[in-house]
Amino acid sequence: MTVAPSTIPTGLVASPALARNVAGFLSGVLFAVGLVVSGMTRPDNVIGFLDVAGDWNPSLAFVMGGAIPVYAIAYRLSRRRSAPLLVPAFDLPTRTRLDGDLVSGAAIFGIGWGLVGLCPGPAVVGAGSGLVTALVFVAAMLVGMAVEQRLPRRGTV
Repeated sequence: MTVAPSTIPTGLVASPALARNVAGFLSGVLFAVGLVVSGMTRPDNVIGFLDVAGDWNPSLAFVMGGAIPVYAIAYRLSRRRSAPLLVPAFDLPTRTRLDGDLVSGAAIFGIGWGLVGLCPGPAVVGAGSGLVTALVFVAAMLVGMAVEQRLPRRGTV
């Protein structure tokens, strides 16, 4: 759903594109620091969380428990705006139903996450620190993304 466009305030930054890039970079740094501090770049923490019948590690639950309320509040506040600060309009999903592509994609994601203990964000951070498992994961992820781009589209995205 696209919400009413706005304009980026002129005079505040040298260029709107620069402001978007700086905001994106700083958001990525904040996310990476959060992943490192919380230990979510360590696959053993994630695998330990998924091992509910063994030596269960609840740290991921605490990370999610802290992140969900922050996101919920930020999302609600953002919906009061006619548009975001650095782009002309919100770019929100329009699909509201579950379909086979979503369910199968979520299953594949979950299987990969459970097998390796990494998802894309922590994998990129881990790869940046030279973690071999993360480097292999990111390489496989890039191959998967390239393959997906070559698949025929089956419906609306």
